[in-house]
Amino acid sequence: MRHFDEIFDIAASRKGGSEALEAVLPPPLSVEACKAIPEDRWLSQITKSIFQAGFNWKVIDAKWDGFEAAFKGFDVGACAFMDDEWFDSLLTNTDIVRNGTKIATVRDNAAFLMDLRTDGGAGEVFGGWPSDDYIGLLDMLKKRGSRLGGNSAMYAMRFMGRDSFILSQDVCARLIAEGIVDKPPTGKGALRKTQDAFNKWMDQSGRGLTQISRVLAMSV
Repeated sequence: MRHFDEIFDIAASRKGGSEALEAVLPPPLSVEACKAIPEDRWLSQITKSIFQAGFNWKVIDAKWDGFEAAFKGFDVGACAFMDDEWFDSLLTNTDIVRNGTKIATVRDNAAFLMDLRTDGGAGEVFGGWPSDDYIGLLDMLKKRGSRLGGNSAMYAMRFMGRDSFILSQDVCARLIAEGIVDKPPTGKGALRKTQDAFNKWMDQSGRGLTQISRVLAMSV
């Protein structure tokens, strides 16, 4: 696999030079800033990423004020104890996307976030999880959350500003080109190789997962 500087140079040549590339590489939030994010905002973004999966993102964006109102600002305690009457009313609420399976994830993931309070809360867990074990965070989200496998969890973490990589088509193409994996990584072994590669690039560059991930994507 190439040194990160070489991959950066490839991306820079495609984006008009190193200064132009740096301009589109905003840093993620600090760990402390992530830890300070209220749990209702984590539930909101997790829900948004779940609803965006397999759906037109613009439609979800346009309806998002309706989602916020329908789910009471994503108050974690209220959503965790959603009763059948509230759930049934959501199935007929035209201000949101009326997908019963995904609506149910709000209740399930609210209960999950409540469980995290014993570990300091969602912000503490998600924001404080070390970047050199990011796949460990993704695995925890998949196992304990609802419909948080695949890209939904990765996009949720990225949009919340936590340091993260997204295994997009372009990122996977670069990983394959570097000989790290031979296909998009999904299994534990391939994800471990992916994490190890990102860790090495972090050491080489002094950058975090978010910037490295974006450079990889733009190098293709």
